[in-house]
Amino acid sequence: MVTRIVLYSHDSIGLGHVRRNLAIAHALSLYLPSIIHEPVSGLLVTGQSAATSFPTPAGWDWLVLPGITTGVDGYRPRHLTLGIDTMTSIRASILRVALREFAPDLLIVDRHALGARRELESALVSLRSTRPECAIVLGLREVLDRPAVALAEWRAIGGASAIRRLFDALWVYGDPRVHNAFETGEIPSSLLNLAVHTGYLANGRPIGHTTSDSEPFILTTVGGGSDGHRLASAAARATAPPGYRHLVVTGPQMPDAHHAEITSVAREGTSILRSVPDALALLRRAAAVVCMGGYNSISEVMTTAAPTLVVPREARRQEQTIRAAALARRGLVETVTTDTATPAFLSAWFAANVGRVVPRSAVNLDGLETVAVLAAALLNSKQRVREPAEVQHAV
Repeated sequence: MVTRIVLYSHDSIGLGHVRRNLAIAHALSLYLPSIIHEPVSGLLVTGQSAATSFPTPAGWDWLVLPGITTGVDGYRPRHLTLGIDTMTSIRASILRVALREFAPDLLIVDRHALGARRELESALVSLRSTRPECAIVLGLREVLDRPAVALAEWRAIGGASAIRRLFDALWVYGDPRVHNAFETGEIPSSLLNLAVHTGYLANGRPIGHTTSDSEPFILTTVGGGSDGHRLASAAARATAPPGYRHLVVTGPQMPDAHHAEITSVAREGTSILRSVPDALALLRRAAAVVCMGGYNSISEVMTTAAPTLVVPREARRQEQTIRAAALARRGLVETVTTDTATPAFLSAWFAANVGRVVPRSAVNLDGLETVAVLAAALLNSKQRVREPAEVQHAV
């Protein structure tokens, strides 16, 4: 027997959703077989073709949906010259067929319960009907957005009743001592009995190799890079402390023109990299870090003791600003606005912080292992529900 798992992310902007699911896939492959005594195999569903450059665990593969992105009028196709209704129909059809044929034992949906434009809804309804033994989980990052925005999104999909109808559990990937989305009102309180805070998906992420053999160095990273132009440009023009190199990673999704402009203004001793083989491995060696406030960047930073300045994205959502402020209140990071993060400010911050040690062990960073334990419990519970019907059929 093989336990089959599907991890879904819609991936309209950046690589944050799929990177979170990829970390979960690695953790489930590492921890789950020894708990349930079965191997696991899985599909990583993504809307980002760039995601396939990341290595998957053994027994896993990618299912890449035609890409969508967001514009001033909402979602739109990223590449294809189609209407968004047609694109949604295509993606929804692929999802229905994939879930039906793969017949998962566990489905984890990242962040958007019904998918982009409800593209996952019909597949979930069908799965509930035809494969009730499948455990279905909604996985949420610890910060959603301003409460009014988050609650409007819950209402748009039918509120807590829709979640209860389709999902067995709600996993919140954070430590409520840092930020509790139930207390802030970002998640309806009526879902509290479905929810478990797992801790940050931080410890246990696979670590690869880096391209830099020259130390010491300071690091600026802006995640995927689609919205990191201003910060990366300011960092490139900052002055590194004497004896330190400065690595600025612009991200694979930064527009070529922005990457070229940043390269052209970089100070001597500053290297501008489009991407690195493994950002976590680089973070572990940095003497100080400047980054944006995305969930994955923060989770990786939290596994280090490097002093970190978080310059959150301020457009579209307030998620990063809320996260950075919550972490700063506990002394885990420092945070400033993009307007404050000038080359002069960053130069001074690096000079004052290189080599300083910031302990972060008081925060629960073991979410990846916890997810495997929770998955095993759900699978076991569903198996117990399934067995009487199977025995009766055999008789």
